[in-house]
Order: sequence, then structure tokens, then C-alpha cells
Amino acid sequence: MPYRYAIALTGGIATGKSTVASLMGLNGLRIIDADAISHRILDENSMWVAEHFGPEYIDKGKVVRAELGKRIFSDPEAKKELESFLHPKIRTAIEEESEKQDRLKYPYLIDIPLFFETNAYPIEHSVVVYTPKELQLERFMKRNGFSQEESLRRIESQMDINEKRSRATWVIDNSANLKHLQAECERFVETIKALYPAPKV
Repeated sequence: MPYRYAIALTGGIATGKSTVASLMGLNGLRIIDADAISHRILDENSMWVAEHFGPEYIDKGKVVRAELGKRIFSDPEAKKELESFLHPKIRTAIEEESEKQDRLKYPYLIDIPLFFETNAYPIEHSVVVYTPKELQLERFMKRNGFSQEESLRRIESQMDINEKRSRATWVIDNSANLKHLQAECERFVETIKALYPAPKV
């Protein structure tokens, strides 16, 4: 049965999930990256994207995600069509990876950006990377170079970060600097080690 030892790692846009996932990996936790899986599946289905959204979103056989993102975030019907096609394929791939990880009988993280929004994964425990909304907006604009209006549209397409924090089993606070975030991640890993015996390798 998949997801028995899984912990969902989630948060909001520009809250620092990728950095946290890297730090968790450095501290010995195994990670399944749902974003990486979704990117692979998107590229594998580039012909479908070309047929449904146009060949201008394909370059050398790969989907130009930035351009496609602009389209789907401004067109709810296009977003719905893309997600209804991709999400079942992504869930199947993540489930297969989860079954492999569960054989080790030790907790691992699945990085799922829309864990609470989709409610598609029967995972009991979650850890949310939290950043105050004002800082989230500031970091997103700086990272992506989008206008405030476009940045807000992207952020507000997801569940409010404070709501996610209230639903989480654990919270990683990313409202300060990298040193603070490293300490938060180390504390979380120590919590997991205290709750579970050493993995059987």
C-alpha cells in the first residue's frame, strides 16, 4: 500500500520548498519530487500540449513551461483542461515511487506543491514551509520578475499560506535567513528520528 511512510512537503509559491527539500536531503531524508515528475510527464506529452494549446509552447520537443504558465494562469478553462490531463498521470507516477520507498519502512518526503488543494493523496502527515504573505510576494516578484498583479494572481491561485499552516502536522518557518532555515530543517529531521527507529538498509 503506497504512502504508508510518506510525509507531504508543501507550502506556497516562493515559500522555499525547493530549498527545504535540498536541506532535508542533505540531512538524510529521502525525497520524491512531484514537480520533477510533473515536468517529465509534461515533456513526454509535448505533442498533446501542441495539439491542445498550440505549437508555440514547444521548443525542441520540450514544453516551454514559462510561456504555457502565462496562458493557463490567465485562462481558467485552459488550466482545468491541462490539469485534468496531467494530474492522473502524475499521481500514478508518484504512487509507483511511493511503493518503492515504503519498502524501506522509514519516513520520506513527497514534495507536493498542491497537496491541500487537490486532496488527491491519502497521506496522513504533512510539513508546510511557511513564509508570511508579504514576504512571499516580495520573494516571488524578485525571483520571477513578474509584476505585482501577475505575482498576486499566481499566489492567489493556491490555498492561502496561513490556511496551509493551520492544517500542517509540522511547520518549517522560512521567514528569516538561510541559517535560520537550516536550523528549522535540522530540528524537523531530529523530530522524525525521535519518532521512528533507524531505517533498515
